[in-house]
Amino acid sequence: MASNKVAQYNRLVLIVSILIPIVVGVLFRDRYITDVDFSFLPPVYATINGITAIVLISALFAIKKGNQLLHERLMKLALVLSATFLVMYVLYHISSEATVYGGEGWIKSLYLFILASHIILSMVIVPLVLYTYVRALTGRFELHRKLARITFPIWLYVAITGVIVYLMIAPYYE
Repeated sequence: MASNKVAQYNRLVLIVSILIPIVVGVLFRDRYITDVDFSFLPPVYATINGITAIVLISALFAIKKGNQLLHERLMKLALVLSATFLVMYVLYHISSEATVYGGEGWIKSLYLFILASHIILSMVIVPLVLYTYVRALTGRFELHRKLARITFPIWLYVAITGVIVYLMIAPYYE
């Protein structure tokens, strides 16, 4: 693929990677939707995170077995699932008050560590996923594989810790 097209994709990835955390941060500053009850969403988007983890692992097995088409389809599904998660997560948080974790002692410290690492890595994973995808999309598979070795474990960690955070805070939802 022409280097001009690659440069265009890379610029788009950079813009999206910067805009997503900014937009999410701005949206979280206020409750924009007060007349719709989205309280049902946390278990839904936690489930989507769990499914994403399964899809990612399945995609890894597919490519290890040489099934590139299945790998590609599963990775596209993982992208759609992650985007769906993000939309639901934002909808919930712009319509609901923040839930405070009620645990104490070492379990609260563990929760806060998992939550902090999950949040930080969820911002890091956006450009990693998009750049990894662009490398495959543009046929630069060696570069794709190199970046995927970094992207995969982080994306999997974010998906799994999303479920763990939900399970730990679920008893404190009102």
